[in-house]
Amino acid sequence: MSRMAKQTVIEAAGREVVVTNPDKVYFPQAGYTKLQLVQYYAAVAEGALRGIAGRPIVLKRYVNGADQEPFFQKRAPEQHPDWIETVELLFPSGRSAKEVVVRDAAQLLWIVNLGCIDLNPHPVRADDLDHPDELRVDLDPGPGVPFDDIRKVALIVREVLGELDLRGWPKTSGSRGIHVNVRIEKKWTFDQVRRAALAVAREVERRAPAIATSKWWKEERHGVFLDYNQNAKDRTVASAWSVRPTPDARVSMPLEWDEVADVDPAAFTLVTAPGRFAERGDAHAGIDDAAGSLDKLLELSAKQEAAGQGDAPWPPMYKKQSGEPERVAPSRKKGSATGRRKPTQPLIIVSKAQHKEDALAGLERWKERHPKAAALLEVDDVLVDTMRGRSSTWTRIRVNLRHVPEDERPAEETPDPDYDPWSSYRVPKTRSSS
Repeated sequence: MSRMAKQTVIEAAGREVVVTNPDKVYFPQAGYTKLQLVQYYAAVAEGALRGIAGRPIVLKRYVNGADQEPFFQKRAPEQHPDWIETVELLFPSGRSAKEVVVRDAAQLLWIVNLGCIDLNPHPVRADDLDHPDELRVDLDPGPGVPFDDIRKVALIVREVLGELDLRGWPKTSGSRGIHVNVRIEKKWTFDQVRRAALAVAREVERRAPAIATSKWWKEERHGVFLDYNQNAKDRTVASAWSVRPTPDARVSMPLEWDEVADVDPAAFTLVTAPGRFAERGDAHAGIDDAAGSLDKLLELSAKQEAAGQGDAPWPPMYKKQSGEPERVAPSRKKGSATGRRKPTQPLIIVSKAQHKEDALAGLERWKERHPKAAALLEVDDVLVDTMRGRSSTWTRIRVNLRHVPEDERPAEETPDPDYDPWSSYRVPKTRSSS
């Protein structure tokens, strides 16, 4: 490794990879720099590549560090080395894009230098873009859900998968949840894999209804949500060994199943994870040799459908699917008698902001205006939604007034702030000071 004025060159996979602005602080609270992030990925490259190698990857670029908003770049930068591979994907919208495909450590470090803190690969390989080879079980806890409940749900997922002759590979999400990845044969379509994931979610919910849910609408959820829609085409999830944009640079850590019951996600960071990798290797080292069949899981799905559990809602950016139920939140459904909306939950929007901290500040101002109502809210009554724009996320905050007496509920006001993600959309520049 040799240093230059404003860049560093790191050797990887027989190539020299330039790291620009190596001293730029990417994690302000912990003080970790861009160079430390690159060095982390160099140290765990074998494990990180196992989760992304040969897959098209969405570049989620934090060009100003982990505490700032990222932007999503599906298309590979126009200017890239000739040793960077791309493949053209067709999206549900009908559009297409050439995305980066990473196969070695040099290519990995090249995308990290672009500001990619975590790695977000598609569940397909570049040689077959229509048939996923991975089913992803994403355990997403609601507000205030204890991590012990997430661990319990993960172990039930293992139980369900095992009964269907499938092996799950658990990892911490690096945030608040747990992911369980399942390697599968490349025989099924995206829709079939999504339907299989929905069957897993419903079966886990059936076994643990007090702590697990398959309900798509947040106002209906409780406990741990099994996000089956992460298996829809064009959805990506942070892969194993990814550093996440948390203040402590937490890592999405592959685990053995006997670690899940008492795992502490905070134990795995950019600083501590390389030591674990050097000492113990990758807990998912055998995942590529464990491709299973979805036949039994799809049989379970068919039984659920015969019992009245058909398709479930898709994300809003997808076109209406055949057999999909009405795509409207329960609180916004129209009453059959009068045609007026009869909400099942008294939800109001209090803030919409480009940045999460601004949305939370708007929530606090709402609480100051309505202290009596605010005092009656429980943790699950505040819904903080990360919304997907065209190239970046924004935040919406809703409040459920179910615990506030009806005659004391504040009327819905104009959101404060009232951000419109589409009003001033500009295509992000691919050149930056990352």
